[in-house]
Amino acid sequence: MTISVSRSLIWSLAAACLAASAAAYAQSDPPRLDVHFVPTPEAVVDRMLGMAKVTKDDYVIDLGSGDGRIVITAARKFGSRGMGVDLDPQRIKEANANREKAGVADKVEFRQQNLFETDLGKATVLTMYLLPRLNLQLRPMLLDLKPGTRLASHAFDMGDWRPDQHERIDNRDAYFWVVPAKVQGRWQVSNGSDKFEVEFNQRYQQIDGTARMGDRTVILRETSLRGDEIRFVVEFEDGKPRQFRGRVVGNKIEAIPATAGATPAGTWQAARGS
Repeated sequence: MTISVSRSLIWSLAAACLAASAAAYAQSDPPRLDVHFVPTPEAVVDRMLGMAKVTKDDYVIDLGSGDGRIVITAARKFGSRGMGVDLDPQRIKEANANREKAGVADKVEFRQQNLFETDLGKATVLTMYLLPRLNLQLRPMLLDLKPGTRLASHAFDMGDWRPDQHERIDNRDAYFWVVPAKVQGRWQVSNGSDKFEVEFNQRYQQIDGTARMGDRTVILRETSLRGDEIRFVVEFEDGKPRQFRGRVVGNKIEAIPATAGATPAGTWQAARGS
């Protein structure tokens, strides 16, 4: 039996097949990568984790995790838990194989996703080896992380956000920051019978400011901010400087014991003013 098929039907079927093939090819295309994988040398990995003082209590997130070596090393050497994020499915496959080989599959996971769409809130330590422009794009997100979160970057800094620590390892750069609390503005301080206003100026972890007591204004001395810990010295009318050391908790500062130096302020507290 002979079946007659019109030429137009043949062309229609051929066009449909080509469209299906094109769609399948598009789905199999690899994602567009902003950073192509270049492994961080083990010596630099060790130093980055050392600068961050990683422990078993940490949760490490590595952005652009490649073969997974940073979070795997953190889990293997320090017992921490962690997650790697990468857009390249081949790197994710490789990282999963490496975590099995290292025996840390119960501590580490890898996700194929965009780092800008990743929830970083769980991180106590965050590591990266990206590009300068990506570091700068990430910077607002990083500054919104919980104060005290530790950041380590291979090769590239954060522009005018100066690192707390910078080291050279085998002619490579490693940078380290601690996310600072946000203290810009006026605070009402209560120190027993003494009540006064402090105004902080802040640029990342660098702070200075003044204390106003009645009609008297003095410049704060020995100011420092590391994570959520703040310190400053106020010279009172009796000429004796008092050291204030506290922990920033949202819109409050809670006193913690002062260290050697000026006379400790004793029990004190502060609340953010209007």
